[in-house]
Amino acid sequence: MASNGVWGGETEGTLQVGDTAPDFSLPGVDGQTYSLKGFSQKTVLVVVFSCNHCPYVQAYEDRLVAIQRDYRDRGVQLLAINSNDDRSYPEDNFDNMIARAKAKGFNFPYLRDGSQQVAHAYGATHTPQLFVFDAHRRLRYTGKIDDNWQRPEAVRRRYLQEALDELLKGREPAEPTTHAIGCTIKWADK
Repeated sequence: MASNGVWGGETEGTLQVGDTAPDFSLPGVDGQTYSLKGFSQKTVLVVVFSCNHCPYVQAYEDRLVAIQRDYRDRGVQLLAINSNDDRSYPEDNFDNMIARAKAKGFNFPYLRDGSQQVAHAYGATHTPQLFVFDAHRRLRYTGKIDDNWQRPEAVRRRYLQEALDELLKGREPAEPTTHAIGCTIKWADK
């Protein structure tokens, strides 16, 4: 299964292109519980492993809000899952997630994976790390959002948007995998 892994590397348990999305049932910061089935009417589902404290995630939050806004009416749904250990990283606890979502104006569900079982099921290793699923919930793209986390104005490749555009045209993404970069998921000590 997933472990802290190597920076940008894959783990043996990471989902591969073509794999089916593992189900989940997780609480959202809006007081609702979300599962995979709840998004069955969406053409594309983007699962983003995220958190509050990682500077890479923070750099991408506004871009994710913009992507959800721009693609919502085309059947795309983003959701963010925070699987970090909140005992060692209290800034990632549920109350702080609620505050962060409100402060940043998240227009997508922000979910808590306190058991870390969902992160393990997906083989997630980093925040942010994307898993993009088609209407049949088969993985079609995994990796990073774009090619410049620090400077949005310097982005040349928008990997997530390129994958979404291809999927919405009924085509496979030309580049189905990129290496996720960011902070490693903070695993709880067992």
